[in-house]
Amino acid sequence: MRVGLLLLVAGTLLGQGRTVMVISHRGEHLHHPENTRIAFQTAVELGADFFEVDIRTTSDGKLVLMHDGTVDATTNAHGEIAKMTFDEVRVLDVGIKAGSQFAGTRIPTLDEAMDVAGSHTGVYLDCKSVAPQALIDAIERHKLSDRVVLYGRPSFLQEVIALRPNLKAMPEANNPTVLKQLIEMLHLKVAAFGGRDWNEHTIAVARQASIDLYVDRLGPADNPEVWQQAIDQGATGIQTDKPGELVKFLRAKGLHK
Repeated sequence: MRVGLLLLVAGTLLGQGRTVMVISHRGEHLHHPENTRIAFQTAVELGADFFEVDIRTTSDGKLVLMHDGTVDATTNAHGEIAKMTFDEVRVLDVGIKAGSQFAGTRIPTLDEAMDVAGSHTGVYLDCKSVAPQALIDAIERHKLSDRVVLYGRPSFLQEVIALRPNLKAMPEANNPTVLKQLIEMLHLKVAAFGGRDWNEHTIAVARQASIDLYVDRLGPADNPEVWQQAIDQGATGIQTDKPGELVKFLRAKGLHK
C-alpha cells in the first residue's frame, strides 16, 4: 500500500474522537494590528487553542513582540529592535497602519501576551531573537510550561531543552532525514510543517513517531478545502490567519471543542 493511501486511512481513523488545534497566526491580525494584545485577545475569544507570537529582544534585554527585525513595516518609525531600548520601542505606534481606530496601540511585551493566554489558551512561541534562559524565565513566571510550543532554530531549541526537558520544542520538519534526526535529538512531541515540507514522506516519519503535526495553512492555502486536506493527511494542529472561520469549520465536523 502506498504511503499516501496509508496516510489517508490513518487520517480517517484519527478523525474518530480527534481534536485539531487552532493556532492563530500573529493573533487575529486580519482585522487587528498583528502581534498585539487586542489581536491575541480576539483570537482567544474566537476559540483559538493557541496564538502565535514573534519574540525579539531589545538592546536592554526586554522581550517584545515583532515579526520583523525592524519596526519599519508596522509602526510610525524606523529602526532595529535589537538596537533600541525598551523605552524607545514602547512609545511607537504599532496600530496606526492597521487603521485609525487602532492608533496608539503599543508593542507588547512577551509577559503581556502571556497574561492574555490566562489559564487555558496556549502560546506558540516563534523565537526570532531571545536568550534561552530569558525565555524559560518568562514561561515559568506565567506557569505556561505545559501550554507552550517553541519554534526556532534546532541549535537554539537544543539549548532550551537541555535546561528544561519538559518543554515542547517544535522545529521545522524540513524533510524525512532531518525530521528523524530532530525527533531523536530533541525528543520531539510535535513538529512544524509549512507548504514545502508538508508531503507524504515527511508526514509519514512524524506519524510513525506518534508526534503531533502542526501545519501552516496561510495565504492562498488558508481555506476549507485545504484545511480538510491537511486533516485527512494527519494534521493535529493548523496555523491560520482565519481563526474564527477555522474554529467553526472544525466544530461542524466534531473536531474541535
